[in-house]
Amino acid sequence: MEEQINKQYIKRSQRDYPLSLKLQIVLEIEQGILTKGDARTKYGVQGRTTINEWLEKYGTFDWSNQSPLSMSKTVEQKILELEQKVKLLEKQKNLLEHQLENAVQKSIFFDMMIDIAEKDLNIPIRKKALPEQSTNTDKQKIKR
Repeated sequence: MEEQINKQYIKRSQRDYPLSLKLQIVLEIEQGILTKGDARTKYGVQGRTTINEWLEKYGTFDWSNQSPLSMSKTVEQKILELEQKVKLLEKQKNLLEHQLENAVQKSIFFDMMIDIAEKDLNIPIRKKALPEQSTNTDKQKIKR
């Protein structure tokens, strides 16, 4: 009787999936512990594509090019899978490089805005560090 209660479907709202739950589901699916359907039932995920989106976003495998798990893989298939993983890593690298470039541009922009505000308003916005402060901390580290 208790086993039937534990396996019942738990209805959840769209917004109450914490990141830790998402990562746990992705981990269990990628390790082969659960299938996508089993994970939906076990954790009460309502949307049919929700878990697929989590796998794409948080997973380490390219699920769009998944091959069947029941068949043994040939050398060519393994090579293709590794090539897909390389493409995925390149895609992730390009995304991170793009995000880094945006962050650098924002930093430059904010520095320019602060410079303009300091010049136009004659207000020192940036905190100026004294040379003694930086050398004192170095001396304290050496003494310890």
